[in-house]
Amino acid sequence: MRLLAAMSGGVDSAVAAALAVDAGHDVTGVHLALSPDRQTLRSGARGCCSVEDAHDARRVADELGIPFYVWDLAERFTEDVVDDFVAEYAAGRTPNPCLRCNERVKFAAVLDRAQALGFDAVVTGHHARLVDGELRRSVDAGKDQSYVLAVLTAQQLAGAVFPLGSMTKQRVRQIAAERGFAVATKADSHDICFIPDGDTRGFLARRLGERPGPVVDAATGATVGEHAGTYGFTVGQRRGLGAAVGDSRPRYVLGIEPVTRTVTIGTADLAGVGEVRTAAPTWTGPAPQLPARAEVQLRAHGTPVPCEVTAGDGGGLRLLLDEQQRGVAPGQSAVLYAPDAERGDLVLGQGTVVAASRRVPA
Repeated sequence: MRLLAAMSGGVDSAVAAALAVDAGHDVTGVHLALSPDRQTLRSGARGCCSVEDAHDARRVADELGIPFYVWDLAERFTEDVVDDFVAEYAAGRTPNPCLRCNERVKFAAVLDRAQALGFDAVVTGHHARLVDGELRRSVDAGKDQSYVLAVLTAQQLAGAVFPLGSMTKQRVRQIAAERGFAVATKADSHDICFIPDGDTRGFLARRLGERPGPVVDAATGATVGEHAGTYGFTVGQRRGLGAAVGDSRPRYVLGIEPVTRTVTIGTADLAGVGEVRTAAPTWTGPAPQLPARAEVQLRAHGTPVPCEVTAGDGGGLRLLLDEQQRGVAPGQSAVLYAPDAERGDLVLGQGTVVAASRRVPA
């Protein structure tokens, strides 16, 4: 096959490209220039898309003997990922920018352009598996990225290749070291790539300005603190609430109302939810017949919980959880996996959380 290898400059994409070459494919490397300020070097494991990353990607491509190009997608990334991120927080929701980048940039803009240029598929260093066209978890549970890929359609998955899903991260680094790649020991990027200092609240404050409002105790309705902007909070958050409630019990963010600029907090017994409603889902394969049993993962690194999936309002889904969960934030993705032990690593699809309530199914 004629494959386009998306090369970020990290060890995962380097090894993915190398494995594609080893498999006998006609491979071309491409680095996605997503930052408008690429001259800023990364700091350790924070950030990405810097000039350093582009140089690392080019060096690997040279060692593999494959053509290499840089595609400037900074404007698309800013509009579809960064601006979306800011708008979602301003609306009181908690977005996942990695998921949005996969959906709108890596497997929309890039895949579309690659196929228009005659490539059969795009190779990436994501830790996930494709088995007979089905998206499954990586064998390395600690590095599994199926959660942020669940937004992809079956058609997009048909144009993707994930060579690393059947190996551990340790093995990936070992392969890179055996080949003499300088990126073999390069730190993984983490946090939000376009906020290299890791200060999400500061980043949003610079974009949105101060929007002060009250912090309200759910039990009493009393104002127990003030905040500079609802964008500094997410449902389930425990630390940094800036509230004085008069007792030692921990408080959690229960709700965010951006119009009145109110952040509502409460004790642990009020923080659990048993029902989740989502927007219209994306299915990675044929849509299952509803109602159906599934396991749902409600955060990128959360533990899946069994649930009953039924049709919801407006084409969305209604998920009745077998066990109450905390920190279910609107804007996050509810990713559904097959419920049985044999196929429990199979991704069924996902829906964006729009609301959650305390109802517990009988």
